[in-house]
Amino acid sequence: MCLIAIAIAQHPDYPLIIAANRDEFYSRPTAPLDYWDEKPHILAGRDLKSLGTWLGITTTGRIGAITNYRHPDALYQQSQGPSRGELIRGFLEGSAPPQTYLERIRPSKNQYSGFNLVVGEMTDLWWYSNVADEIQKLTPGIHGISNHLLNTPWPKVQKIKAALAGIIEESRAIDPEPLFEMLSDREPPPDLELPDTGVGLEWERILSPIFITSSIYGTRSSSVILMDRRQRVTFYERPFVQKNHDIVPRETRRFEFTLPSER
Repeated sequence: MCLIAIAIAQHPDYPLIIAANRDEFYSRPTAPLDYWDEKPHILAGRDLKSLGTWLGITTTGRIGAITNYRHPDALYQQSQGPSRGELIRGFLEGSAPPQTYLERIRPSKNQYSGFNLVVGEMTDLWWYSNVADEIQKLTPGIHGISNHLLNTPWPKVQKIKAALAGIIEESRAIDPEPLFEMLSDREPPPDLELPDTGVGLEWERILSPIFITSSIYGTRSSSVILMDRRQRVTFYERPFVQKNHDIVPRETRRFEFTLPSER
């Protein structure tokens, strides 16, 4: 996952809205959003190489998401350390409160390549980065995370936060399609606005849009999670595939469940 926008307590009917893009090498094997056979309370896509995930929820309301922290080597080699997707799986499979879980993994932070990790129980969300080594509770508002730290004002982070705020302001009933349209924006910012993360100007341009395309790496799926005030959760995933030198969407998957009244 390389771009996440999170709205907490910003809409009168939806206390939590998440819109996210997973960016990954096209060659990495992936299973689409579904309940896991061996852990049927977990709803998530799956990285079939390491069996972790980039974004998932449970039927009891636990949620986790992760982005990579960009550094030059990350574009040209996949990490030889543990998969960062295991950190999401560990939280979803467990029962520890989010802050406790983050404190538990903190001593092993250097085993992993750089990451931003968000875990919580729906609106009680916490962020941790092993680069900043900082644990922080997400306050009510709109937050954005790409491949730097929480709310770093990269152009696409600022753009998606503003777009999400506009959708919330305009819509009493949140339809997923405007959110997917927001996530499909392929327009890059001007060169002068690009961050310098050490990967070179060509890759900064490729990685700068909300929706990424290239010959080997790009946006593999877009996801939307909505939780309404009746504790009903709806999770959408729209995967993408390469076809005729373009990236095209496949059928959108949709799952819905209601959280237990006592959690």
